[in-house]
Amino acid sequence: MARWRGGGSADAGPVPMTVLVQQLAALLRGGRIPARLWDELWALYGGDAAGDWPVSQVAVHGAGRDRPRDRTGDGAGTVLGPESRRILAAARGAALRGSSVGAAIRREVSAVSAGEGAVVPATKGAVGIRARRDVRVWGELAACFDTAEASGCPLADVLARFAAHLESEDDAEAARQTALAGPRATVRLLTWLPLSGLGLGLLLGVDPVATLLGNPWGLTAVAAGVALTVVGRLWSARLVRAAAEAPT
Repeated sequence: MARWRGGGSADAGPVPMTVLVQQLAALLRGGRIPARLWDELWALYGGDAAGDWPVSQVAVHGAGRDRPRDRTGDGAGTVLGPESRRILAAARGAALRGSSVGAAIRREVSAVSAGEGAVVPATKGAVGIRARRDVRVWGELAACFDTAEASGCPLADVLARFAAHLESEDDAEAARQTALAGPRATVRLLTWLPLSGLGLGLLLGVDPVATLLGNPWGLTAVAAGVALTVVGRLWSARLVRAAAEAPT
């Protein structure tokens, strides 16, 4: 099952681009023509009619697992970001004109990556990671269209294999976020441990505050402890963040 656990969060629903690629493959296998194919995806994810579009018409055979999805955001349980909706609109326009969908996607991917009206370059954290990943998947999706056109391989089969690859990426990301839960908890624990020690001293009848603040050596120890705690917290957070943002 496709999932998104960006930034260490819990299961937050399907991974948008993985589901979209699965739906593309399913619609092609269902006999949709290109213009109709992108129209249906636009109605589901970005069009004005999204609220009235039946999800069952774009259900993925085998990928949806016959599980009903909540309809939120853009008309489905899976919500695309603004950069993905922009690229989807370009793909739909190219399909309606009869021009190359792959070329249209690549142009929009280049524009979004360059920061033309997009949030990808500026956004940090889990949202930024997801946005950059979505744009990368759009570029790979365009390559799938080119590969199918050049080789004559059925596009539905190419997209199905690509969707399986994305699901493997999602599983690897989920495993990495699970592995990082321990280091994150350790960072929080070590941050509060000195204060816990002071509280324990007070409970035992000792006055550590007076001892630390009542002489120069105590003040020096407090200053050094605070400085080392802050440096350790920043360093540990940076290591965890670097591991979380590492490409799969």
